[in-house]
Amino acid sequence: MPQRRFALLFKSVPRLLAALPAGLAGLLTLSLAQPGVAATPQAAPAAASAANGTACPPLLNHTFPRLQDEKSQSLCQYSGKVLLVVNTASYCGFTNQYQGLEDLYARYKDRGLVVLGFPSGDFFQEKKSNEEIAEFCENTFGVKFPMFAKSSVRGSDASAFYKQLAQQTGVTPKWNFYKYLIGRDGQVVSAYASTTGPTDPKLLKALQDQLAKPVR
Repeated sequence: MPQRRFALLFKSVPRLLAALPAGLAGLLTLSLAQPGVAATPQAAPAAASAANGTACPPLLNHTFPRLQDEKSQSLCQYSGKVLLVVNTASYCGFTNQYQGLEDLYARYKDRGLVVLGFPSGDFFQEKKSNEEIAEFCENTFGVKFPMFAKSSVRGSDASAFYKQLAQQTGVTPKWNFYKYLIGRDGQVVSAYASTTGPTDPKLLKALQDQLAKPVR
């Protein structure tokens, strides 16, 4: 009699599973198929660069504290994007370029552009703390593009990222608001001096050419 009841119960299992949500049904099926073995949850999707199926280029394999809260951020998350990298300062004659950079970011971000701001005191024109810089950028220019904690961009104290930029281009920032354009493949396309503003026709042409290229 117990065997007959068990057989009837076993036959009803497929109908029970069909009535359950897919995820729960899958776990129960796995548990029934392997008695005594706990079901293993599916791995979560990989983050950062792997999220869009693009491997992280060596140039972007760096982490920086975020300006607003100093939480570590990997540049790998921008793999497959077109990047405009800028060393910034709050007390410079070119500081008003913040507005043009924000406008550029707002205009092209949906097509894959990311402006990356790196505040630096290398030319003695930056505020003392990250908090002060973040407040200034937000309140004065409404900056929304990613910005990172104050760091060095030239000389022996330069970050590894900026040392690579200088090595690949032969150009070291000679003042605030120097710019590096990086293509979707993670290679530097060109470098621009402070006098080349965000609306410069040559910069815009180079940027648009890179945005037109597909993600590989």
